[in-house]
Amino acid sequence: MTELVLLLLGAAIMLALVSLRARLASFAAQQPEDYAAQTPAFDMRRHLSGPLSMEGVIYGPTGRVVSRFHADAKGDWQGHTGTLSESFHYDTGTRQKRKWTLTLHDDGRIEATAPDVIGTGEGRVSGNTVNLNYRIRLAPEAGGHILSATDWMYLAPNGVILNRSQFRKFGVLVAELIATVRPVSAKETQSLTAE
Repeated sequence: MTELVLLLLGAAIMLALVSLRARLASFAAQQPEDYAAQTPAFDMRRHLSGPLSMEGVIYGPTGRVVSRFHADAKGDWQGHTGTLSESFHYDTGTRQKRKWTLTLHDDGRIEATAPDVIGTGEGRVSGNTVNLNYRIRLAPEAGGHILSATDWMYLAPNGVILNRSQFRKFGVLVAELIATVRPVSAKETQSLTAE
């Protein structure tokens, strides 16, 4: 009986340590305040404006890449409200469009909606980062599941944005996205329109 109690006690301690690590030392443990003093400051109206280009990968639950993509995007702002129109091209040949509507508040809070987002996503701009949390419904061909998403965007000194997003179902990590977002230069825009 003593061995069983010790085994159960050991398992409980390990579970507590794993839970503590997840809350204190992981992607999910980040808080906007952690980045408040970081520069350059992320100004969504400036850094997510005009033509943008994205490249990225999506990892499945085993940590292996399950999809690669390129996306063209365009950000338009009128005061504190903006739209970010995205057009994704996946390595499978699948195409997807999404249009975010973003509202910025004077205290750094963000509200975001999109057709596949359930309700309103909420987040915050802080220092050189943007954090957004929302629930998303996958397309029917991807199973139609509803996932909880956490996005973090980190502004690099050269203006490139590094995006890391995690998607969970019932608290279990099922996918992760890593992408770059960069402004398209006037020269690149001219060459694209000339083609």
